[in-house]
Amino acid sequence: MDRLKLREANSSDYDTVVSLMQQLNPDDSMIDRAKGMEIFNTILKTEGLTIFIGDVGGQSVSTCYLNVIPNLTRSGQAYAVIENVVSDEAHRRNGFGAAMLKQVIDKAFDIGCYKVMLLTGRDIQAHSFYEHCGMVKNSKTAFVIRK
Repeated sequence: MDRLKLREANSSDYDTVVSLMQQLNPDDSMIDRAKGMEIFNTILKTEGLTIFIGDVGGQSVSTCYLNVIPNLTRSGQAYAVIENVVSDEAHRRNGFGAAMLKQVIDKAFDIGCYKVMLLTGRDIQAHSFYEHCGMVKNSKTAFVIRK
């Protein structure tokens, strides 16, 4: 099996990232391309925001979004939030998502974050996946409000 190579997304990765993220929420309507490109480019140029891509054998198979947030507690140590973790449907259950997540978590700790968090829905398989990746369930309580 090929090894996953993690890299930061660049401006030419927009279509790849959107295609992967569409698999995360297939019922969502597609984002307008001009608006999507504007958001994508804002993310790429904003310090502390990084979209990662996992490549295997020259093909992009996974992505996730790391947000590093400055903090005034914990002696000024930042914390990280990971969002939009997705592996291409054709490449799931090959360990690529876990490899990507481990590398992204390691990067967050390497830059000085004292914790890494993510929120997920109620999908028990997703919960098992994140626990397999070393994340601890029920150590925090999430509250969400949507418009």
